Amino acid sequence: MKRFIFTLATLLVFGSSALADGVKTQNVRLVRSGDFMVVDMDMDLTELKVKSNRAVIVTPALVNGDNSFDFSSVGVYGRKRYYYYVRDGRSTITGSSERSFRKAKRPDTIEYHSLIPYQKWMEGSNLVINNSVYGCCNTKVGEESSPLLSDFRTPTTEKVYYTPTFVYMKPHAEVEKIREIKGSAYIDYPVNEIKIYTEYRNNTAELNKILATIDSVRNDKDIIIRSLKIKGFASPEGSYQHNTYLARERTKTLMDYVQNLYHFDSAIVSTEYEPEDWWGLRTYVENSNIANKESILDIIDSGRDPDRKNWKIRDAHPEQYAHLLKHVYPALRHADYRVEYTIRQYSDIEEIKHILATAPQKLSLNELYLVANSYESGSKEFDDVFEVAVRMYPNDKIANLNAANSAMHKRDLESAKEYLKRAGDSAEAVYARGAYAAMIEDYDTARKLFKQAESKGLAQATAALAELEVFINKQK
Repeated sequence: MKRFIFTLATLLVFGSSALADGVKTQNVRLVRSGDFMVVDMDMDLTELKVKSNRAVIVTPALVNGDNSFDFSSVGVYGRKRYYYYVRDGRSTITGSSERSFRKAKRPDTIEYHSLIPYQKWMEGSNLVINNSVYGCCNTKVGEESSPLLSDFRTPTTEKVYYTPTFVYMKPHAEVEKIREIKGSAYIDYPVNEIKIYTEYRNNTAELNKILATIDSVRNDKDIIIRSLKIKGFASPEGSYQHNTYLARERTKTLMDYVQNLYHFDSAIVSTEYEPEDWWGLRTYVENSNIANKESILDIIDSGRDPDRKNWKIRDAHPEQYAHLLKHVYPALRHADYRVEYTIRQYSDIEEIKHILATAPQKLSLNELYLVANSYESGSKEFDDVFEVAVRMYPNDKIANLNAANSAMHKRDLESAKEYLKRAGDSAEAVYARGAYAAMIEDYDTARKLFKQAESKGLAQATAALAELEVFINKQK
C-alpha cells in the first residue's frame, strides 16, 4: 500500500542567500511528504561565473553527522567543458536527474524541485547547498558548502491520505503525423470585380494571414506540405447565378495569387466554392438577438430557392435585412484556407526535449509520453510533460487521463476532476476515477470503480482494492 503523508515540516524562507560562486537561493522550503523529503527553492544564476573549461555543479543535500543524501543537481557548463561531455557521449556529470545548461543558454532563475526517500536519520538534519567546480578529466577542482535550513523536524501530528498507484497509459504511435492549420480571409473586391487589389481596403492584412499560415509550416525543415485548399464564398444578395460566378472566379484568382508566390506542385493545390454562405448567415441569426429572429430562421430553412429566400427576408423584414446587409453580409464573402502537412517522427530523447521546449505542437502524444518517461516518475519535469500534452491535445482521452494522474499525484484534485471528465471509459480511466474518489475519501465510490476496472481486466485495480481496505481498517 502506498501512503501520502502531508506534513507542514520545519519551514524557513530566505530572502536571499548568496554563495561565493554566484548562486543565490530564495523561497527555500523543505517538507516531509510520507516516504519522501521534498525541497523547493528558486535558484538565481545571474551572478554565476563559469570559465570555458569548467563546470559548476550545484547540489542541495541533507546532512546529519556522518549521514548525508544529495538531492538532484543543477549543472552549468562552460563552452569547452560542454563540448567535452558531448564528444564523450555524456550530457551531465552527476547523471540523468541533473538539470544541465550550457553557460550561454542558462536561465536567470530556476524553479528547483526535487525529492529523495525519507530516512529516520533525517530528523534533526541540516539542508545545505554544495557548489562543486570541475575541470578536465572529470576532476573536481573546488568545492564549498553553505547552510540553508537547520534542524529539520517532522511535526508530531500527521494527516494521512490514501494514494493508490497511478496507471499511466501509453498512446498509440502515429504511423504518419498529419496535421492541418486553417483560417479565413476576408478579401474585398470592387463591385462585380474578380481581380485582387492588394492595397484595396484591408486586403494587405487579409492576404498576409494566408501567407503567414503557409510560411509557418513551409519554412520548417521537419515539415512537408501535403495539400493547400481554398474554398470561396459569396453573400446572398444579388442573383444566385451571378454569385456563383463571383465565388468561383474570385477563389480561382486568390489561388493564382498564392501560386504566383509559392509555385506549389499543382497536384497538392485545389479550390472549391460555395455561391452563397447561407450556413454562415443562419449561424449569425441563430446566435443573435435580432428582431423577428424565428421568422428569419424559418425563411432561411425553407425550401425556397436562394434568390427567393433573400427577397423574402428583404420584403418581410426590411429593417433587419438592412442591418444584415450592412453588418453581416460582408463577412459572408470570405475564403477559407487549409494547409495540410506531415511532421517527421522523432525518436531521440534529447531532440524531443529540445522540440518540447521550442515547438511542442510538433510532437505526437507518443513522443511526449517517451520524454515524460525519461524523467523520474513524479518529478516536476515528469508532471510538466503531461500538462503540455493535454494542452496540445485537449480533447484526447489518453492525454486527459495521464494529466489527471499527474494532477492527482500532486494532490491537485480540482484539475484532476476536470481532466477525468474527458478521459473516456477505458479500464485505466475508470480506475483513475476510483483513485480520485479514494483521495477525496469517498470510499464506497472508490470500491465500485475499482471493481469496474477489475472487471475490465486491469490488474492494478485488484491490488488497489486490497490496499484500500487495509488503509481504511488502519484509520479505524
